[in-house]
Amino acid sequence: MLEDLEVGKIEYKSAREFLAGLKKKFGEEDKVVVKVAELRRLEQEKRKMEEFVQEFRRVVRRSGYKGRPLVKEFKKGMSGAIRRKLMEAEKPSTSIEQ
Repeated sequence: MLEDLEVGKIEYKSAREFLAGLKKKFGEEDKVVVKVAELRRLEQEKRKMEEFVQEFRRVVRRSGYKGRPLVKEFKKGMSGAIRRKLMEAEKPSTSIEQ
């Protein structure tokens, strides 16, 4: 962005306009970083699985996680007993629905 500004590709009339453009361009990435961190900290603890799934899905929005990495984070957050049973299953889960 600074390179474009230096060579005249983009111009701003004020510092406020520049900061608004900066926030617009990079602000969305900050939200993704926050969502990923929140997702990685999420744990089932003493909640019922339905409550954990609902919270997990809420946090997953805008995290960028899909497929196997998402399933990995899901399994990591669930209680140890349930996770062990899933690991011992004949056919491992490849989606949260499974």
